[in-house]
Amino acid sequence: MNQSAKKILEIAGLCIFFVLIVVYAFFRSHDLIFGVKIKNVNITDGTKVMESILEVKGNAKNATKLTLNGREISIDEDGNFNETIALLSGYNVINITAKDKFGYIDKKNYKIIYEK
Repeated sequence: MNQSAKKILEIAGLCIFFVLIVVYAFFRSHDLIFGVKIKNVNITDGTKVMESILEVKGNAKNATKLTLNGREISIDEDGNFNETIALLSGYNVINITAKDKFGYIDKKNYKIIYEK
């Protein structure tokens, strides 16, 4: 094998090595890059409900702290949460706030109307 072919193989090997390092670093820092997200909440904004007890379920991906109307609630390892709240007659605002280990915050507000 001549010198130029060896040089090309060395350069190609180094390029592949650095690309693999970059891809690995991206996947390891995925949580930092994309932050915390609240999703799949079972409440629709502006909904009218007929019962005073409402079960709030959803997922807060990458969250370490989750609050529902200012009260901290528990989440499992996958970020799933399930909490029951009491509604007042009339207009109610449900606030969900999630915070991750890097300090990023995601907030969702839902307006619910409870009619007896």
